[in-house]
Amino acid sequence: MIVGLVGKPSAGKSTFFKAATLAEVEIANYPFTTIKPNHGTGYVKVECVCKDFNKQCNPRFGYSMKGYRFVSVDMMDVAGLVPGAHSGKGMGNQFLDDLRQADVLIHVVDISGSINEKGEPVDTGSYDPAKDIEFLETEIDMWYQGILTKGWDRFARSVQQEKGEVHKAIAKQASALGVTESLAGQAINKYSLNKDNIKAWTEEDLKKIASFLRRKTKPMVIACNKMDVPGAFEIFEWVKKQFPDEILIPCSSESELALREAAKHELIEYVPGDKEFKILQPEKLSEKQKKALDFIKANILAKYNNTGVQQVLDAAVFDLLKYKAIFPIGVAGKLEDSEGRVLPDCFLLPKEATALDFAFRLHTDFGKNFIKAIDVKKKLPVGKDHVLKHRDIIEIMSSK
Repeated sequence: MIVGLVGKPSAGKSTFFKAATLAEVEIANYPFTTIKPNHGTGYVKVECVCKDFNKQCNPRFGYSMKGYRFVSVDMMDVAGLVPGAHSGKGMGNQFLDDLRQADVLIHVVDISGSINEKGEPVDTGSYDPAKDIEFLETEIDMWYQGILTKGWDRFARSVQQEKGEVHKAIAKQASALGVTESLAGQAINKYSLNKDNIKAWTEEDLKKIASFLRRKTKPMVIACNKMDVPGAFEIFEWVKKQFPDEILIPCSSESELALREAAKHELIEYVPGDKEFKILQPEKLSEKQKKALDFIKANILAKYNNTGVQQVLDAAVFDLLKYKAIFPIGVAGKLEDSEGRVLPDCFLLPKEATALDFAFRLHTDFGKNFIKAIDVKKKLPVGKDHVLKHRDIIEIMSSK
């Protein structure tokens, strides 16, 4: 699974990326700071099951804080996007090629309206950020449509002459975008298109199909960034009303980055996504740092209960992709592994994942020699087709 960060230049993508990953990336207030995509590890926040057993887990990967498990996910910050990207403007060709890899998108928008459509600085509030949401979705839709309709006349003629199944042909045409036969069939049925005469499909029909497939294969959460700028809250409320079907989350990536850096240097105690922090070493804070922390506390945490960065990432993985966190345990029902580590592993699986899928995820031999699984919380055996639930603790029994 790859979480892709998208948006126009200077919207704060790289700051959001660094706040989520603490990776060293270049951050500057000019277009196309990011030329090649940055890759890093972000973390989704899960209430750890170790609390149910009054124990403290010891993660091999990710980390644990205050009863929460932070599970790693791959993140990618791609080059900035400008209007006309689908036709090659700006870094459009590279952006869209990088975008193929992502399973879910976080669209970082400067909600304060302080940069124009090209990512250039303008007076705060003088630009309408709703345009950014519209243009990015349009650009990706048009990119999808371009791939879908490449050689369309010949494609349509071939399908009709060979009396092929349209949904299979479309899935093959757009396979690079992760389009399946099932999704193609859903799109055709949704708009009641004539399967026996696809040459009669209009350009508007193809636009609808492209948009439908984009939403299914590249679901998107909108990170309304720069909420720390005066006047941003009013703009956010206004923009949110215009997009009732989208997930819009207010955030301040600069605030999150400041808190994460301070916590990294043990100046404060801070759990990502929390509504408060605790100063540990006030004597080591400069006046500038104290003022910055006071500002974050009063203008971000007190107002929104969080900086929004963790909430955006969690929404992308759990609300849009519907992934679930599953904890495995070793033999004999022990929470500890052979080295004494408590619940050392946690895996993210798709919503439809079964006990057998989980067995294969752990090891191919477990899957091939699967006997049964044990739901540790309920102390009940489950079969291979049992669909797992978020925060399940599972023991796999196999013949080898």
